[in-house]
Amino acid sequence: MWGLLLALVTFAPAVGVGLGAPGASVLGLAPPGTTEAPVPTPAPRSSPTEPPAGKENGTSEHQVRLRVIKKKKIIMKKRKKLTRPRPPVTAEPLVTTSPAGTLDLLEKQEPDCPPLGLESLRVSDSQLDASSSQSFGLGPHRGRLNIQSGLEDGDLFDGAWCAEQQDAEPWLQVDARHPTRFSGVITQGRNSIWRYDWVTSYKVQFSNDSRTWWGSKNRSSGMDVVFPANSDPETPVLNLLPEPQVARFIRLLPQTWLQGGAACLRAEILACPISDPNSLFPEFPVLGSSDPLDFRHHDYKSMRKLMKQVNEQCPNITRVYSIGKSHQGLKLYVMEMSDQPGEHELGEPEVRYVAGMHGNEALGRELLLLLMQFLCHEFLRGDPRVTRLLTEMRIHLLPSMNPDGYETAFRRGSELVGWAEGRWNHQGIDLNHNFADLNTPLWEAEDDGLVPDTVPNHHLPLPTYYTLPNATVAPETRAVIKWMERIPFVLSANLHGGELVVSYPFDMTRTPWAARELTPTPDEAVFRWLSTVYAGTNRAMQDPDRRPCHSQDFSPYGNVINGADWHTVPGSMNDFSYLHTNCFEVTVELSCDKFPHENELPQEWENNKDALLTYLEQVRMGIAGVVRDKDTELGIADAVIAVDGINHDVTTAWGGDYWRLLTPGDYMVTASAEGYHTVTRSCRVTFEEGPVPCNFHLTKTPKQRLRELLAAGAKVPPDLRRRLERLRGQKN
Repeated sequence: MWGLLLALVTFAPAVGVGLGAPGASVLGLAPPGTTEAPVPTPAPRSSPTEPPAGKENGTSEHQVRLRVIKKKKIIMKKRKKLTRPRPPVTAEPLVTTSPAGTLDLLEKQEPDCPPLGLESLRVSDSQLDASSSQSFGLGPHRGRLNIQSGLEDGDLFDGAWCAEQQDAEPWLQVDARHPTRFSGVITQGRNSIWRYDWVTSYKVQFSNDSRTWWGSKNRSSGMDVVFPANSDPETPVLNLLPEPQVARFIRLLPQTWLQGGAACLRAEILACPISDPNSLFPEFPVLGSSDPLDFRHHDYKSMRKLMKQVNEQCPNITRVYSIGKSHQGLKLYVMEMSDQPGEHELGEPEVRYVAGMHGNEALGRELLLLLMQFLCHEFLRGDPRVTRLLTEMRIHLLPSMNPDGYETAFRRGSELVGWAEGRWNHQGIDLNHNFADLNTPLWEAEDDGLVPDTVPNHHLPLPTYYTLPNATVAPETRAVIKWMERIPFVLSANLHGGELVVSYPFDMTRTPWAARELTPTPDEAVFRWLSTVYAGTNRAMQDPDRRPCHSQDFSPYGNVINGADWHTVPGSMNDFSYLHTNCFEVTVELSCDKFPHENELPQEWENNKDALLTYLEQVRMGIAGVVRDKDTELGIADAVIAVDGINHDVTTAWGGDYWRLLTPGDYMVTASAEGYHTVTRSCRVTFEEGPVPCNFHLTKTPKQRLRELLAAGAKVPPDLRRRLERLRGQKN
């Protein structure tokens, strides 16, 4: 019997057979024990031709306050909300669809089925269909939860599916391609800075052949459920079905929407795959990982517990420390991983990964927690690649730079947090715009011809205003700056979410007020190399069949872009890291979905695992060495390493060791330090693994030797006195 029914499902589209019946669970696979949701007293119906009592012109007395952003001016205006769109549609009473009613972001909810994959792009464009569309840019393929529009309405990348105005019975359809247990729907309105469009109620229908449909009905009344939807464009609203339905197709049928607008929505479908014992349907793509890791989202307490467990499992290669506290007092924990944790070893570079700068971009946080587990596990197994990483460098992992924002997002839940909630810290500060602007003073000095003789091209100091106690600087930002200054980092990546691209400095446009402009650093070649390494080893970025996330397709450019050429970001951590320290840092946008569901984490780990490891290995590119005093063989701290033709220098650490990232080629390198004669030598960088040794021995100047002798209370040697006299004579 089972095989017969599934066979009918397979061939139903060809013969026009419909297996669905209203109110019935298809194939008898609805879960047992499904309870009926409570039903409120139905609201009295109003005649389509007469306005309800207390209303005029068919509009509600309830006023919706809207904000319109146009040409940098904010205009507050009021609009009225219709109980029905035009042409009139008879409204059904709204029925509560879960014990908690409509879940409007009040607190985190855990639906029993994961998302089908509209937001994550696991559902392809070909699986989406609609009754009509206003344009291609408002087609069904744009009806994905949290999809973002382009800057202009009417282009190919609008922020929702929108039915034609003349469409009296609009619908958006999703083909799951397999019998699927549907349990809920999440909706948003249209993302646009120019228009306001959202659906206020909708029905849901199901089918196995896309011809015969049945609706989601309430058991008591026998009526089709009309689900309450959105009251603004961005807040996700979840409705759980009164009874889960097993089908292949699901349709959302807007019933009412905002007056003056259109039937526009973005959606995610909650759905569980069901077994196919007779293998009549193509297999689901396997999403997962064989690594024995903890694939779930971790709040602050569980993150701290996990880091402690990794430290206890691998005490010889790990150390957990805090670099400061958030505005709410949560510690910013870092996992250090090295064969000698807790100390900087001469000649061993320091690298870091930072995640969670925007609290709602949760994937980076989980990837770093997975990475520390993986490195510990593989080190204990004796994996040679991981062993080499941990013995040749010191790795620092900061999984949550903005723990306050993450806690806000976590409480909402991965599917209900929306696009922006939790992005900022508790003070409302965007941490990626909160670092000191060192670009402007550098560029002004360059325009005046003061660089590098008067103004250095590296290690620019913090502006005075930035150090004042009342400066608008988040405690999280101050903590990270002190961390950068304390450890001689060489390489870093800042993990974000919401796109699939790697961006590199400069992030701020050189032309004031320019929205976007190619603004390369003197190390353009190195930054493009680093960015290409990550993008080229990331599975999702290299998938030739994937569609763009939102409004830009970065794949023709290798999924790499100059940050300022994408959009200007004054005060970014990337620019600050480059201009205030030795560290080269890029931003990795990891996924279209900022806060993917837990069932996506194994696949996201596989997408990024090799890229995370390969990027760390790039700290070996270029040259490295130690600058020593020729007489004492002691390392010289803060010596300057300058490469001919690159207007950006680096400095040595306190032991005299340095690392200068360079692409393959021949370079003239100069080492200089106060009180020493400068030395220049040629260094060749090849494609061989490991940095090319490029050491320097500097000799003290006579003046420096004299200072040291006088400071020690010694007499000046005759030969040194005669040399100083000759030098004075030459100057006269």
